[in-house]
Amino acid sequence: MPTVDAERKPDSTNEMKGQKTHSQKWVWGKRILTAGFFVLVATLLFIAIKNIDWQEVKQVLMKYELKTLLLAGAVAATSLMIFSSYDLLARQFAKHKLPTQQVLPLAFVSCVFTLNLAWIGGMASRFRLYSRLGLDTATITKIVSANVITNWFGYIILAGIIFSAGLLDLPDNWEIGTTALQIIGVVLLLIASAYFLACRFSKRREFHIFKHSVNLPSFKFALMQAGLASVNWSLMGLILYILLLGKISYPTVLGILLISSIAGVITHIPAGIGVIETVFITMLQHQLSKGTVLAALIGYRAVYFLIPLALAAVIYVVFELTAKKSQLVTKEA
Repeated sequence: MPTVDAERKPDSTNEMKGQKTHSQKWVWGKRILTAGFFVLVATLLFIAIKNIDWQEVKQVLMKYELKTLLLAGAVAATSLMIFSSYDLLARQFAKHKLPTQQVLPLAFVSCVFTLNLAWIGGMASRFRLYSRLGLDTATITKIVSANVITNWFGYIILAGIIFSAGLLDLPDNWEIGTTALQIIGVVLLLIASAYFLACRFSKRREFHIFKHSVNLPSFKFALMQAGLASVNWSLMGLILYILLLGKISYPTVLGILLISSIAGVITHIPAGIGVIETVFITMLQHQLSKGTVLAALIGYRAVYFLIPLALAAVIYVVFELTAKKSQLVTKEA
């Protein structure tokens, strides 16, 4: 006569096999969707740039006044400083005591690596640099998680407002797309509201999602997340607005940037290379020439991606040399 445990064993095994099969199907589904989206973006990029007047692009770049470039650079620097301050906010959540003068340079390097190398680059640099400052894996994981949530919470709020209010000036043949964006915007605002309400009123502060423990922050913390990230995304849009010389309304520029950012995340392309260009050229072709839009995007990549990357690389090398020097001193001692 079999025991109860023996009788349940086959069911448990079958259940595990079913979960594994479902997981494999989900992984392959994601890969197929990502590949399809990647092919779509590549096709749209080819269509968008095949008739580019590169002479026009050069002329537009040469006509930028120094004050315009300096203003765009100043806004970019402010944005990156706010982006880096996510780590100061995360410090409260993770409850570590590293001083600001150590956190901010480290955060700047990681943020710039995130922009240029996607979130994997940002996470890898944070784990490496924070661990060298004595933080354990669990604490670093909390910092990374808080940063990701902060960044996308601000995105959700801004995108929800701009999309639901219909503030984007889209091509005439995008009428259906406008309605879809408004629906998406309403959904995003509902998600943001739910997060705020949960942080304010929920008595339960810990949840388990996909076998991961998630701690709900305070309402004050959520407000700070919303404020910092919303300002950061707004400044990113302002850089492009400045480089487009105010020829396109600011809400439209910011809205298109938000759309292109999601497209970049889906395709996993570092720095969204080609994705941002495709979306902007496609969605602004009824208002500006392709050359003008592309010139602004080249300027945007220079002041917000490439120049900061060069600085971040220098700081990272300094971190590495300092760490090696400390290790040598410790060994000698």
